Amino acid sequence: MPLEPKSADLPRIRGALKFYQVASVITGVMLLLLCAEMIMKYAFHLELYAFGDQGVLAFTPVLETAAGLESTGTGVNLSTGILIAHGWFYVVYLFSDFRLWSLMRWPFSRFIVIALGGIVPFLSFFLEARIGREVRQYLDRREAAEAVTSDTTDTSDTVEAQQ
Repeated sequence: MPLEPKSADLPRIRGALKFYQVASVITGVMLLLLCAEMIMKYAFHLELYAFGDQGVLAFTPVLETAAGLESTGTGVNLSTGILIAHGWFYVVYLFSDFRLWSLMRWPFSRFIVIALGGIVPFLSFFLEARIGREVRQYLDRREAAEAVTSDTTDTSDTVEAQQ
């Protein structure tokens, strides 16, 4: 039997869901930028630089040498910046994934699937929509059930008080 979230955690789940959704979208966008950067670098041998000799923004050639690929641009290497930013946003995404997963008390396999959203392009967008809908529906059902239970309890307490 799957574990149910604790009643005390229900308000925290809404906040965890919102955090997960924001982190999911940011990580998904950063992953797409990273994919575009990798295609530009390894297929077209170009890197994106800012504020260098070439101007505010410029694609500069990447040269193949005996030691590997060598950048030729000057200024701020935005290609490397995208790589680093995605890595850090993925860490935030994993934290948001863990927080929602632990509050919802899902099996570990669900955590792994959600974690893949930051590695597989476009997956974070699909998971964000699916998980968001699923968690909101669960919370709505659970809150409605608790409201009915508290109404029934209140009615029986009133009847007992009248007798």
